[in-house]
Amino acid sequence: MPATAEHADAERPAPPGVQDARDAHGAQVAGPDRPARIPEVDALRGFALLGILLVNALMMASPYGPGGAVDPDASALDRTVEGAVQVFAVGKFYLLFSFLFGYSFTLQQASAAREGANPVPRMLRRTLGLFLLGALHAVLLYTGDILMTYALLGLVLIAARNCSPRTALRAARTVYGCASGLLLLLGLASLFASDAESAGMDEELTAGFAGLIADYRGDAASVVRANIGQLPDTLLAIPLMGGFVLAAFLTGLYCGKRRLLADTGRHAARMRRICLIGTAVGLPGSLFMALAGSGVLGPRWTLLGPVVGMVTAPALTAAYLCGLLLFAKTARGARTALLLAPAGRTALTNYLSQSLVMALVFTAYGLALYDRLGAAAVTLGALVLYAAQLALSKHLMARHRYGPVEWLLRAVTLARLPKGRARTPAATR
Repeated sequence: MPATAEHADAERPAPPGVQDARDAHGAQVAGPDRPARIPEVDALRGFALLGILLVNALMMASPYGPGGAVDPDASALDRTVEGAVQVFAVGKFYLLFSFLFGYSFTLQQASAAREGANPVPRMLRRTLGLFLLGALHAVLLYTGDILMTYALLGLVLIAARNCSPRTALRAARTVYGCASGLLLLLGLASLFASDAESAGMDEELTAGFAGLIADYRGDAASVVRANIGQLPDTLLAIPLMGGFVLAAFLTGLYCGKRRLLADTGRHAARMRRICLIGTAVGLPGSLFMALAGSGVLGPRWTLLGPVVGMVTAPALTAAYLCGLLLFAKTARGARTALLLAPAGRTALTNYLSQSLVMALVFTAYGLALYDRLGAAAVTLGALVLYAAQLALSKHLMARHRYGPVEWLLRAVTLARLPKGRARTPAATR
């Protein structure tokens, strides 16, 4: 789920007397009371949207999603595409959004301080707004919603808002270590089950697929009924994956307090090391997860595979983060960052609209193509949708300061209508 960018990445101070303006892509440049945005960080959100879309599209298209049961009718091409999504996307991009959520939290604090406002009521209203959006999203569109998780764990950020950077980093390491240790114990314990017992659990998992397919192809009421029926599993996933989300939150909080993304050029050597180490640790873990999920290693490994993938995913996420920031320092990378940044500025709108489009394609809300398309076709369609979102986001940000859902959440956060949603005349010159 996207980190909302209400005040995000406003770190480079504007020169005295500079009026609020926008660049050719509609990004806010600077203002008398508002520092300039960092396009590279908005680009990170835009990049993360692609990974989230690829994973969610496969999850919404079929009960045989990445990391779930193996589809016996899948073609070799579909298995290859799904495996690639598992290796490079599953578990990585929600952590990138989580990191940015924690990072943006410090900027929202700074924004409240500049305005002389108490940040806590704002943050609590924002948390409530996220939770309500997430609940509606889960019931009406996609049960794999992450907004409710963000809202609940965001309360921890509010409680830890005044901690030191060192405390935030230490807490992130502790949470990650405890979550990883617990999951690894559960995964290793599954190896003691026999192949017959593991196969039986897989059969129980797939037993309800026929009813689920019928519901998603039925009518609008059956779609909502199916989503509500899966809500307990969604809520159960919060404590399972919540440790990794919270660790990413706290890591983002640490980086935000240290303003580490304000001038990434000073940390280039360190970021290159993170890229190398993160890839060396994260990629093998992701490959193991994909092999275990494909059934190649046997039924006993189907639980340990996702566990290893989750535990090593932060390493590959860190490699993505640093790699894109380094790439953005090149001429081609700067152009790419400008292409991605508008989508990142409207990340929440894009995230929810992705689910809306896919619900219209895969469920009885529209075409009812649930479990009728292979992974290759679904992934191709997701790429087309992402390209359309890049173009629409650029168009939107050239005319407005906020995306529609961002504007709504900001209104809830401030408890008043935000000012200046549309571009100012000065910004069009």
